[in-house]
Amino acid sequence: MKHSSKLILAFAPLLFSLMAEGQTVTVLHAARLLDVQTGQMLSPGEVLVRGDRIVEAGGAVTHPAGAQTIDLGDRTLMPGLIDVHVHLFLHPGAEDLQTVEESVPQRTITATIAARDDLMAGFTAERDMGTEGAGSADTAVRNAINSGQIPGPRLRISGNAVDILNGHEDASQYNPEQHVLPNATWANNAAELVTVIRAQFKEGADFVKIYETGHDSLRNGVFSTPYQYTEAELTVAVTEAARVGKRVAVHATGEPGTLYAARAGVATIDHAYQLSEETMRLMKAKQIYAVPTFAISEYFAEHAGSAAATAARRASIEYHASEFKKQLAAGVPMAVGSDVGPFPHGTQAREFELMVKYGMTPLAAIQAGIVNGAKILGWQDQIGALKPGYYADIIAVPGDPLSDIGVLSKVSFVMKAGVVYRK
Repeated sequence: MKHSSKLILAFAPLLFSLMAEGQTVTVLHAARLLDVQTGQMLSPGEVLVRGDRIVEAGGAVTHPAGAQTIDLGDRTLMPGLIDVHVHLFLHPGAEDLQTVEESVPQRTITATIAARDDLMAGFTAERDMGTEGAGSADTAVRNAINSGQIPGPRLRISGNAVDILNGHEDASQYNPEQHVLPNATWANNAAELVTVIRAQFKEGADFVKIYETGHDSLRNGVFSTPYQYTEAELTVAVTEAARVGKRVAVHATGEPGTLYAARAGVATIDHAYQLSEETMRLMKAKQIYAVPTFAISEYFAEHAGSAAATAARRASIEYHASEFKKQLAAGVPMAVGSDVGPFPHGTQAREFELMVKYGMTPLAAIQAGIVNGAKILGWQDQIGALKPGYYADIIAVPGDPLSDIGVLSKVSFVMKAGVVYRK
């Protein structure tokens, strides 16, 4: 299996060039096919792919003369997975020291490896939520993927995230005489936000990532976190991004920052540990997505380093899980984002399992990840479904994901834009 995967990756650029010269026609056959939009499971399932697009999908499709047929046996065909909160430039270990100790070229190489690992795990599209101090290096990674030079998911990128002086991602714990740089770009008022946003878009960013809250505390069951930008400042950022057809995503864990973000009209509120009733009402009305990121919390709890730290992390997860149930009951739209990077890339399908564990049905979690993920990326009419005209971003998993969400961690076949990367 590993040898064949490496061989496919090695010839990926060649496959792209061959497709350009003459479109490859492939029929995928499996025991099942999941229509993620309706929840209908077809048995058997087939998809006809021509070049980089789906031509037909259903229980049976046309088998043109000369088409290659790939029989995937007792597996379920479904659209590629989507993770809307990843950090390609991070790896397990001290996050703050990676910026200090590793050069941007070194971290860019790390990002290309992470992109490959995510693709091989079935994630065919992602949103990179800040390079954590590597500036606009994600522009080069995205462009290299798009040109077929390296394998990886389709990417929406933000460049460096935006933060205030002494904010969530500032290097506040170091000797100030060392002038250690922050892992985000400073913007301390509305005017500076506009300047930073314009610079990021000039360097290739697809959207803006802003840190709206932090640092967090949970004491005696009471969660609190300071906000970083006022509602008026966030509104300026949202307006500036919208001027060029782009959107803002925020790291926001609790009130009142989450309310300010919802009122300003951001695209997503990532982490969302605490949402007031008014915030939840606005998010439902405006279709602002919450991105819970349970997987990173679980990883940190398991690697906390002391019994006390582990207990604190687990208490935080329990608090978040109880709030998550309230958010589901209130109809807050959800998306799947793992915050992968501080934990190993390619393992983030665990996020689906945790969202089910804490209250969602398997189908609802899959729809949150794939259908809502495609909307957040702005590609809802191109990916996120096995439909004619959509990109052939297709995976296969063993068994039935509607009865066992854990099979999403066992992806055995990956196709992106009609090219097979894992078989």
